[in-house]
Amino acid sequence: MNTTIKPKVTLLSKKGMRELKKSIVQLEHDRQALIRGLHEINKSPNHDDRIAQIERLTQLETVESELEEKRQIIAGAKMIPSRRARLKVAIGSVVDLIDQQGRIFRYTLVESVEANPSDGRISIASPLGQRLLGRTVKDIVEWSNGMKVHTFRLENIN
Repeated sequence: MNTTIKPKVTLLSKKGMRELKKSIVQLEHDRQALIRGLHEINKSPNHDDRIAQIERLTQLETVESELEEKRQIIAGAKMIPSRRARLKVAIGSVVDLIDQQGRIFRYTLVESVEANPSDGRISIASPLGQRLLGRTVKDIVEWSNGMKVHTFRLENIN
């Protein structure tokens, strides 16, 4: 019986893949620095360094946990297909929305791990992301942030 667990497939943009890889490299660097610091503390005869050692061990545990999580994500990561039907909104779509005041908003739909609304990347799991999936140009999209209902017209899909 084969009990191999397949990693969850996560679709990422080029930017998301780059950022994830960069984050892993930084975490690996942080991990090595913490290990070096622990070795230095172990060489010290000072008993007051025990608190510093416990703090570093806690930091190391946190870094290793985050590193493992990101490694699992990248193990199952695939690039968002560049050629897809641009008639309907899907993961990886860049959409232009116009609100009732005529303001234009541009968002890229991504997986949650890559989402950063301030950078224009919204999760397909977010309320707006869920409302946009499968929509076509000229559709009216309504979503609520809990306090107010927002209405947009889907103007363009790239």
